Amino acid sequence: MRTRSVQARFLSGRLATGLKTALNVGLIATLTICGTQASISAQSAPGAHLDLRVTTSLLTQAATGGGQAASPQSPAPQTRRITIEEAVKLALENNLGIQIARYDPQAQDLAVVQAKAAWAPSFTNQFQQDGQDSPNNSFLAGGLGGKTTNKSFTNSTGVAQVLPWGGNYSAAWDTSRLTTNSTFTTFSPQLRSGLSLSYEQPLVRGFGIDSMRQQVLLSLKNREISDVDLRQTVATTMRTVRNAYWNLAYAYASLGVQKQSLDLAQESLRNTRSRVEIGTTPPIDIVEAESEVATREEAVIVAEAAIRTNEDTLRALIYNPAMPDFWTITIEAADVPSFEPIPVDTDAAVRNALDKRTDLQRTSKNLEANDVDIRYLRNQILPEVTARLDYGLSGLGGTQLIRGVGPFGPGSGDVLGQTGRGYGSVLGDLFLNHFPAWTASVNISYPIGTSQAEANLARVRIQHTQSQTQLKSEQLQVATQVREAARQVQTNQKRVGTTRAARAFAERRLEAEQRKFAAGTSTSFIVFQAQRDLALASNNQLKAVLDYAQSVVDLETVQEVPLAGGAAPR
Repeated sequence: MRTRSVQARFLSGRLATGLKTALNVGLIATLTICGTQASISAQSAPGAHLDLRVTTSLLTQAATGGGQAASPQSPAPQTRRITIEEAVKLALENNLGIQIARYDPQAQDLAVVQAKAAWAPSFTNQFQQDGQDSPNNSFLAGGLGGKTTNKSFTNSTGVAQVLPWGGNYSAAWDTSRLTTNSTFTTFSPQLRSGLSLSYEQPLVRGFGIDSMRQQVLLSLKNREISDVDLRQTVATTMRTVRNAYWNLAYAYASLGVQKQSLDLAQESLRNTRSRVEIGTTPPIDIVEAESEVATREEAVIVAEAAIRTNEDTLRALIYNPAMPDFWTITIEAADVPSFEPIPVDTDAAVRNALDKRTDLQRTSKNLEANDVDIRYLRNQILPEVTARLDYGLSGLGGTQLIRGVGPFGPGSGDVLGQTGRGYGSVLGDLFLNHFPAWTASVNISYPIGTSQAEANLARVRIQHTQSQTQLKSEQLQVATQVREAARQVQTNQKRVGTTRAARAFAERRLEAEQRKFAAGTSTSFIVFQAQRDLALASNNQLKAVLDYAQSVVDLETVQEVPLAGGAAPR
């Protein structure tokens, strides 16, 4: 009996030594919150009882993938240690979701250009030549040789433009040359030139706004909305990256806890076999110890798989899939989630969210777009009053035939001679305003009864009121979401304290069970259970710190964008 007691004390001492080696060095960490980024620094400090009982060895393994997790055959370039801010920077450069979102503002820029293109002037130019031979069907046809032959060449050049204030103008310059064999013509060949100017301006309907200006204003609003959507995509992706990073760091730390637990179980198995060999313990205890080792080996395997899963999640967020080593690179977290309580001003967070939230800004931009529609449709129900001014000039020249007195009076007889009037004289007539022609008009129209524009205006006003109510609803939801995120931060602060205490109690319980086991009043099963409880408590404390770090990220993010997912699976 004395021999068994001595051996029990020896074995319990080895278990206690192994446990303390794994647990008695911890991390004192500082979490500094600055803007929307969390800056984390950590320093190790010795002590038998610590605030955060995450061992230095476990954190080192979490940062370096040390111990059994490292593969000595893996080349160095295949492993990259990155900080959380480096992960964010890589995501901004490589994330496919952000790259896709960046195309939207570019597309909206082109939509603005397309809408404004309606105001671009258009230039036209036409050259035309034709000829016609027609039989003389009366003595008045005047054609020689039994047919009348006409040949002409015409050139027309013009420009037209719709102006940004609703008016439109057009200008055209025409020149032509006509030859004929008709004996009744005065000029052959005949040169003609004309200049026409026209301007039209709406005075009531279409004066302040028209369909073109409506489309330009709407395209500008859509451009602003695309900027809001891009900012939302970036903020949401940054939250997802940070949470995925902390999940990977937690997975590495959790693997370290499981390995330490496995080491203790393997040590217990070796000690049990030694006791069986000297006859102080029945052989059945080996089965229990082997079962415990197998269970903890399974936990290590699951923890390693969790690392690979979280690694792939982070990989897809921060790296370019076109990289040749995209799937083979190993990502290691250089930062670890740590804890320092921060004050939470819920009211200030709610006010900030109501001012900056992208979903609220998007709804506000849609309301502004509705205002543009209301303004346009209100203008469309007004009477249509349009002023128009047309002004034209003309000149005529060529080879003029001088005729004597004929059956229809002077100038209708035989050709007595001819005079030439060149193209310069024609242009002189044109620009010296010898033959002007002008027209000024005002056109008024107004529909009788309810017009289509009035019905559309009533419909858009109802939609506007609905959107205003929707904005109020969204503001209430935003305030609720921010308050919940702030409450999560405060809750997780308390969880860290309780899990820390639970972990300390689990350690004390294990020490007590070891002493009982050494005194012969406990069993290896109870010691194993205490080891499992301590491992679980350590993991719970790690997860509480992780949840706190992620809740801080969520509180920062929820003030800018809605929280729609973003936390990688754990």
